[in-house]
Amino acid sequence: MNDLFLTLGIEGWKPVLGSLLLSPLPLLILVLVGARLMFRRRLLAWLLILLGVIPIYLACTNAVSGLLQRGLTRPPPALAAAEMAALRKAPRTAIVVLGGGRRELSPEYGVSNLKERGIERLRYGIWLSRETNLPLAFSGGIGHGGKPGSTEAEIAARIAEREFGRPLRWTETESRDTRENALRTVALLRKDGIEQIVLVTHNYHMRRALRNFERAAAQGTPLKIVAAPMGLPSSTRIEARDWLPLASNLQTTTIALHEWLGYLAGA
Repeated sequence: MNDLFLTLGIEGWKPVLGSLLLSPLPLLILVLVGARLMFRRRLLAWLLILLGVIPIYLACTNAVSGLLQRGLTRPPPALAAAEMAALRKAPRTAIVVLGGGRRELSPEYGVSNLKERGIERLRYGIWLSRETNLPLAFSGGIGHGGKPGSTEAEIAARIAEREFGRPLRWTETESRDTRENALRTVALLRKDGIEQIVLVTHNYHMRRALRNFERAAAQGTPLKIVAAPMGLPSSTRIEARDWLPLASNLQTTTIALHEWLGYLAGA
């Protein structure tokens, strides 16, 4: 599917299509159609209403959103102590942080900024860099349909140096999605003789990102890709309160479905 978008030159439509498919809109349409049929076909009307309401309720619970995220995205485990120790001795290795979106302007700072997940990834990448003494790269341009301005990597470079005191070694500023993150970053690091990449992104994004980077790394001189996921849950135990709906859980469900559909589509 992703290749079809690229062939037709409509890859810029992906954010719009994703928003329409993954929002509650399709389910709300079912509810409205059911309400319209209530006085003519009562059984069918109730069926459509329940098919719309119940998934929305479940999507807002931590129990279901957590299960969907773990089941659909299947993230690898966090780096173990032994892996961290091996990275401290690894030659020709670089840490690569993937962008997670940008804000064109944060009024409180008066400049552009990274979105929350981008800041979280950058922070973890900087921590890894300090722990292993490995150089750091950030990959992120302006996403499909984004307005002109500072790229994610340029914003990350400013934040890393001014706020964390840890300058980036590389900034990849041209990519618009995960596929381009992989292609452009691997090409950039290969020129500098890098043979191993420690890939930093959120747990739910890692499976799709890892596939793209492994494909890019297999072209030409092979590079080894080491997954360094972040944002993993501290516990997977489901409690009674996890069945109570919260708006924040709907976002977790949406992200899980987005990553799953993206993986199926080859994005």
